[in-house]
Amino acid sequence: MRGYKKLVALPLIFAAMGLARPCAARGQSNAFSGDADIHFGDAATRRTTCAERLSDQPVIAALRLVCLRERLGAEDITLSNTIVIGFVGGFVRHDDVRHPEVEFAGLLRERYPSVVHAEVFSNHDGKKALRRVLQLLDTNRDGVLSTGEEEQARIIIYGHSWGGSQAVTLARQLEQKGVPVLLTIQVDSVHKPGHKDAEIPPNVRNAINFYQTKGLIHGRSSIRAADRSGTNIIGNFRMTYQGRRINCDNYPWIARHLNKPHHEIENDPLVWEQIASLIDNELVKSTAVEASFTSTSLGMR
Repeated sequence: MRGYKKLVALPLIFAAMGLARPCAARGQSNAFSGDADIHFGDAATRRTTCAERLSDQPVIAALRLVCLRERLGAEDITLSNTIVIGFVGGFVRHDDVRHPEVEFAGLLRERYPSVVHAEVFSNHDGKKALRRVLQLLDTNRDGVLSTGEEEQARIIIYGHSWGGSQAVTLARQLEQKGVPVLLTIQVDSVHKPGHKDAEIPPNVRNAINFYQTKGLIHGRSSIRAADRSGTNIIGNFRMTYQGRRINCDNYPWIARHLNKPHHEIENDPLVWEQIASLIDNELVKSTAVEASFTSTSLGMR
């Protein structure tokens, strides 16, 4: 009987942690609910052209609002080389293109082919991700990071679920090596044993946290800066899905019913639109553009 209970419990756990197939989301343009009122105005209209290009691909439909700004083609805009590292949650493969985290990295590579190096890792491959970042920073390939190479580092890290926790861990490991991080992004971050995903290390300049509070598994509701003078916590934004439909038909029935909100936030196009805006701002160097995420850019009151 005990063995039977284990056999029943394991599929439930794996489904809840996202081992199963991911959703292809089709969210509506409703506002966030939570710590602040955020208004997107005519965001969908502004990105109609890009949305039309993506809407015929079911998986990328979850990212149809994530169309980076047309102003990036302006002659007076200078883009800076940046490393973007993503972590998938649960037991998801790093190359599973059915997940928005993986598709988003591909979209960044497409939009910024010459300046962005974007890679996605399993949240269990933290050591591999760290080695890869250090390798990319070691521009002269001598096996040692010089002070100049450390100071020139421009790194952005994002992750969902256990991947959110791993994103903070990677930032902390880079701190130990004297490497700064531009931005960490946590999407329904779930604590991993031995990790501290609530405290953002002082080498991180900006950090943001998206979370929801429903379902079998839900993310950390608050992050804080280890050093408030050096790290800006952009905010902890609670997402709700009552009255909004995020299509999770590509998940098995058991995942949709036991842990649907945790997968809805992962595939919410409004979340990814804001992530794209954050990264967009960090990539652009211009006197007219602040490389930070402010309440004004979110339309908050």
